[in-house]
Amino acid sequence: MPVRWIPGGNFLGNSYLAGGVLVDAGVPPTALERWKNEIREIVITHCHYDHIAYVREIAHMCKAPISIHRLDAAGLSSDTTSLSLHFGARSPGLAPGRVLEDGDSVGEFRVLHTPGHTPGSICLYHAGEQALISGDTVFTDGGFGRFDFPGGSRADLARSLERLSELTVRGLYPGHGSPVDQGGNRHISAAMEFLRTTAD
Repeated sequence: MPVRWIPGGNFLGNSYLAGGVLVDAGVPPTALERWKNEIREIVITHCHYDHIAYVREIAHMCKAPISIHRLDAAGLSSDTTSLSLHFGARSPGLAPGRVLEDGDSVGEFRVLHTPGHTPGSICLYHAGEQALISGDTVFTDGGFGRFDFPGGSRADLARSLERLSELTVRGLYPGHGSPVDQGGNRHISAAMEFLRTTAD
């Protein structure tokens, strides 16, 4: 099952389309219009504004429900939790259609609760394809999402990266930067090492 990358622009996060699931909604609706009839669910990896900027418009265009982890659900309607004011914007003011928990299924993916960047950050893992859509938990340059925002935790992020390192990851599809279709575990290992050298 291919994972289609829809690059984010400027500060906005990437989106991915896989098997009728749209992951994150920071890209404008025009970037997704050609697939609007394929999108059956919108899954948000975490509640920061750069990943939810256009979720209201995309959900309306696709007539698709919005799913997010229970601990980040408030960010869809809270300017503080979503950090939207840092971007000169307001939160979408929405309630999720579905609240996710660790181990839930989304299409062919399994939800992995990976807190650290936010309390409700998630990744989506497809075991058969060895594909990980990682949000801001880990990036392909060996980096990771900041843990100094409200609700962030260095200790939680370290545990989340450790959990991801135990998976077999070939394709790694991050919330920012370019994805890779080979060697995802190397990037996770690099992020773990980088975090070890990073002060609180």
